Amino acid sequence: MDMQARIDDLESRLAFQDDTLQTLSDVIATQQRVLERMGRQMELLLKRQEELLSRVGGGEEEEAPPPHY
Repeated sequence: MDMQARIDDLESRLAFQDDTLQTLSDVIATQQRVLERMGRQMELLLKRQEELLSRVGGGEEEEAPPPHY
C-alpha cells in the first residue's frame, strides 16, 4: 500500500469512528432523559401511595391477638 492509500484508509476509519461516537452519545443522552423522567414518575407514584395509605389508614397495623387465644 502506498502512503496516500494508507492515509485515505485512516481518514475513512476516523470518519466512521466519529459517526459511531456521535450515535452512541445521542443514545446515551436519550437514555438519560428517559431515566430522569422515570425517576420523577416513581417519586409521584410513591407520593400517591403514601397519600392513599394515609387515607385508608394503612399506616396502622391491626393488632393481632396474643398467641394463646
